[in-house]
Amino acid sequence: MKRREFVTAASSFLLPVVLNGFGVKSLAKGSSLVQSLKATAALNSDRILVIVYLGGGNDGLNTVIPLEFYSEYYNLRSNIAIPESQVLRLSGNSESGFHPAMTGMRALYDEGKLAIINSVSYPDPNQSHYRSTDIWMTGVDSTKYSTSGWAGRYLNDRFSGYPASYPNAEMEDPLAIQIGQIGTTALLGNNQSMATTLKDPNSFYQLIGAPNLSPESGLPCCDAGELTAFIRQQQILSTGYASEIKAAADAGSNKASYPDASQNNELAEQLKIVARLIHGGLKSKIYYVELGGFDTHAAQVGTTSTEGVHAQLLKKLSDAIFAFQNDLKLQGIEDKVLGMTFSDFGRRATSNASKGTDHGIGAPMFVFGSGIKRQLIGTNPNLVNGLLPANPAAWDKNRDIKMQIDFRRVYSDILNEWFGTSSQKTDQILYKNFKTTSLFSDVVQSISSGAWANPEIWSNGRVPDSKTIIRINSGHVVDVGQNITAREVKVESGGKLKFLGDFSVNVTG
Repeated sequence: MKRREFVTAASSFLLPVVLNGFGVKSLAKGSSLVQSLKATAALNSDRILVIVYLGGGNDGLNTVIPLEFYSEYYNLRSNIAIPESQVLRLSGNSESGFHPAMTGMRALYDEGKLAIINSVSYPDPNQSHYRSTDIWMTGVDSTKYSTSGWAGRYLNDRFSGYPASYPNAEMEDPLAIQIGQIGTTALLGNNQSMATTLKDPNSFYQLIGAPNLSPESGLPCCDAGELTAFIRQQQILSTGYASEIKAAADAGSNKASYPDASQNNELAEQLKIVARLIHGGLKSKIYYVELGGFDTHAAQVGTTSTEGVHAQLLKKLSDAIFAFQNDLKLQGIEDKVLGMTFSDFGRRATSNASKGTDHGIGAPMFVFGSGIKRQLIGTNPNLVNGLLPANPAAWDKNRDIKMQIDFRRVYSDILNEWFGTSSQKTDQILYKNFKTTSLFSDVVQSISSGAWANPEIWSNGRVPDSKTIIRINSGHVVDVGQNITAREVKVESGGKLKFLGDFSVNVTG
């Protein structure tokens, strides 16, 4: 319809708003837009988050291959590029593909249970492992510091009085569980860690007394081994939650097949424990697991580019997440669990002479689970004219992937839409307001003024298509320079669609 027809058709709705200076009405209560907004605001107190840390800085460009820029991709890293014929294609997504080792995650994507968030980073990125990881874990600007983690602050706010007032009738279990060598900053509260830490899978099985595992497994012999086993046991017992963990482990089970022990998939072993504890009824809200080895400066690939260290790591990641999600499905609890990955930083678009990649900026995050509403946030890195530096010197061959999505926007969505935290609380936890990515919503919102065709003005970082439900927020002017088609369009009071010519709006409903 033409813009006058669009305005006229909208007049049957309820509350007055403004569309390019013409009076229209907001959508009816029964519209899919309103219903979607109501659904994403629901609070589910039993929801769980699983955080997967990829230590070292994952090479995103060999993880999610930009097929639409394949020739540029190959030219930037010909000595490590994945052959186009071996890239795993994704259902309904012709622009991107996965590393051939990621068959499990490809299956989850095709089932609608895995989202790709492209080119994630933060302003003024730091490329030190220690500092950048600290920024991701604390959720602060690169120029600021915090002694608490983003997830720890959430738990601190939700369970006030911890640990003195816990366990109690409201929460008799540990608030969070970490499996790893060193306590993560992400789960630090205002005064102490909000997590119970299991050093590794061996210490877990030692605690629960698995009959098929020797207490001395993985330990040195003699006095040193006995002392190490004692220390491991005390680390768990000292938390005061050993009985709750053991009870959940005894009550729970794994219903899916995980990678065989011979594959040495340490991430799968950790997620296997997480699934068992969740199935056993442990009420912990956050689980934290990790897979290291992603600092691939040299020998990232092997004899061929589909082999080597990075391929092995991506296979571990993919197999572990696929088995875990399948376990949750078979247990009938996948609707209450969400997973996310993060890493220190990305790596450069250009490879180095050692068949590796050096520290970079933007890289993809993955969010997995049946609760996501959107599978693509942001677009593929533009390898033609979107790399950094924008105008390199003739001698500078190092090119980088610029940020599209601030990682704290994903955190904000998890807190607001997954855990049901109020927007005001989330802003306090993250120290400022971060715009939604619409990861858990059917609605794409404007996040700034600009041209309709500019992906940066939309919450999901992509230009709306004909299936999109759109909301133009107050204070935003969106310039329309072409005919547009969308499922629904809502313009909030104070928002504006500014037509730059006699263009049409086709609302498909």
